[in-house]
Amino acid sequence: MTVKSAAEVHAFWFSDEMRPNWFVKSDAVDRRIAEEFGPTYEAAHRGELDGWAETPQDALALVVVLDQFPRNMFRGDPRSFESNDLAVKHARLAVDRGFDAELDVEGRQFLYLPFEHSEELGDQDRSVALYEALGDADALDYAHQHRDIIARFGRFPHRNKVLGREDTPEEAEFLKTHTGF
Repeated sequence: MTVKSAAEVHAFWFSDEMRPNWFVKSDAVDRRIAEEFGPTYEAAHRGELDGWAETPQDALALVVVLDQFPRNMFRGDPRSFESNDLAVKHARLAVDRGFDAELDVEGRQFLYLPFEHSEELGDQDRSVALYEALGDADALDYAHQHRDIIARFGRFPHRNKVLGREDTPEEAEFLKTHTGF
């Protein structure tokens, strides 16, 4: 297997075939991403693809590889969250450079997701501000939901089991009605 290009990542992720699978659990899609893009993810995780951060489309592809692909490839495993900090770093760099203004709405949504996935309240505040500016009510609602959980608990309780963290009594009560996103 070889490392794919940013253009190949973009073409795959934003294809008509993939759109219906973006936020749906699918063993087949998870397997396909692992098989086709595993080496690309590993290279990105090692910092070997940091050069992709130089253009809007390539920076978006890098964020997708670091934020979305591990959630598919390692679903239910701590590795699914191992590159969160790298994804936030590259999303922050891209937004700070104004790259998001050069992306379409879907691209901007995925560029902003690392902020929403972060367990840092400052990142959550930025997520809400970015989605508010985007003008997509559904995306903004999810951003508020994520931010409210971090403001309340300081972390996402639905990650506790996978990450080997103990639930607090308040988190255990919360998890009875909220299993995650």
